[in-house]
Amino acid sequence: MDAKTDRGRVLRLVGRDSLQIQQRHDQDMLNLPVKVLQIGEGNFLRGFFDWMIYECNRQGLFQGSVAVSQPRPGGARKLEQLREQDGIYGLLTRGLQNGRKIEEELWIPVFSEMIDPYAEWGHFLSVAELDSLEIIVSNTTEAGLVYQLSDWNPSEAPMSFPAKLTMLLYRRYERYEGSPDKGLLILPCELLERNGDILRSIVLRHAEDWGLSPAFRSWVEECNLFLNSLVDRIVTGYPEEAERYFDQWGYEDRMLNTAEPYYFWAIEGDPSLESRLPLQSAGLQVSWVPDLTPYQVRKVRILNGTHTLMASIGLLHGFTEVKEIAESMEWGEDIRSGMLQEIVPLVPLPPEEVTAYAETVWERFRNPFLRHKLQDIAMNSISKFKVRLLPSLKEYVSSHNTPPSLITRGLASLIRLYHAIQVEEQWYGTRLDGERMLLRDDPDSLMTFYQAWQKVEDREWSIRQLVASILGDQALWGEDLNRIPNLHEAVSRYIEEMELIET
Repeated sequence: MDAKTDRGRVLRLVGRDSLQIQQRHDQDMLNLPVKVLQIGEGNFLRGFFDWMIYECNRQGLFQGSVAVSQPRPGGARKLEQLREQDGIYGLLTRGLQNGRKIEEELWIPVFSEMIDPYAEWGHFLSVAELDSLEIIVSNTTEAGLVYQLSDWNPSEAPMSFPAKLTMLLYRRYERYEGSPDKGLLILPCELLERNGDILRSIVLRHAEDWGLSPAFRSWVEECNLFLNSLVDRIVTGYPEEAERYFDQWGYEDRMLNTAEPYYFWAIEGDPSLESRLPLQSAGLQVSWVPDLTPYQVRKVRILNGTHTLMASIGLLHGFTEVKEIAESMEWGEDIRSGMLQEIVPLVPLPPEEVTAYAETVWERFRNPFLRHKLQDIAMNSISKFKVRLLPSLKEYVSSHNTPPSLITRGLASLIRLYHAIQVEEQWYGTRLDGERMLLRDDPDSLMTFYQAWQKVEDREWSIRQLVASILGDQALWGEDLNRIPNLHEAVSRYIEEMELIET
């Protein structure tokens, strides 16, 4: 099929013939038996899991293809675009790796079937009967792993992913008469702790709702492996400069995807599962681990926690992107040092391993190809600070008897940034230069900040009274932060240094 670019040049769409650019045998991958059912057609899985399957196939280790399905009706357009491209798309890997700029291009030919469950429900369920099927992988966002009451109607697709999965597993159970060796390896990649446990519990709840047999429920629990996993890679999707690549290739790729060089996947499962999904054997950065907790702590505190610090400090001081503040003379080295001194030593993994991860994170922040907006990271900053930074702050105080300087400054910056005002149902914060900035957070929490700052403006409260009120609000933090030794004093001092109002 031909496609016209924005400049009027007619190019062919990516398809089987475009694989000649790589190795000819890549075309054969599309004919491999379906071993994976993938729920999620979005950027992340295509830049993470599907690329891994390609690498395994390229090395002759997996010998399977992927049937992909979308979790929501709105994803049908992407599936249609994949069909138009024979299930093939390009992946650009761009960024810094060991101080060197990386820019690689690759066609990914792993999708042998594209199935819209809302239009092809029977086809979707028939995948359950494939003898070759071994794995189900999903990324439906955190909102996808929730229980939604659904009616039992085998002739129509339910809206939620767990309900679809329950019906699919039931079809497989019936087809193979509950054979123990026909259970599946189920790998949810949604960013929720214990994501596998959550998914299994919802499936069992649907089975109970629908009156499915106790034997089926036992088969779900005993013969299918719902594995908790933690994924880590920034995948940014369709690049702004796509036309440049199309001109170079002579093909248009409407599903072109972009990812950073770094990636890591920790899967809570026995290493013997490598025989079913040979990721480590392909040389990929995947770890089968007995407990995900240390890796979740590492990612949440170092990567996500430092992101949250950058957002509150950076936005308050007029920065707009991660790379911009990471490379700034004013804040870059302070934030890096704070990460290494206040967060890294408290992560429960070998120190050299954690430090190496932190240095990789800093390199990722400086990716010249990635425009990561601080305002996007700042969404729901209050709950993010509570989850990502408060544990490090409290542990640091326990170890050093004083609040950590950078994290405390980040908390002070958050309180100062949330000097909020409401305009036509939108909330805006205040930067140090007086400019207003859109805030996306819980409205009740923003009202709390607004009322506290209003008392300062009305000269009813000092900054120290404001800080005492905010830190003591258990609805915000789940506890009274004034009880943390010296935190109130430190936060107040930082805000007083910033604030133009007389205190």
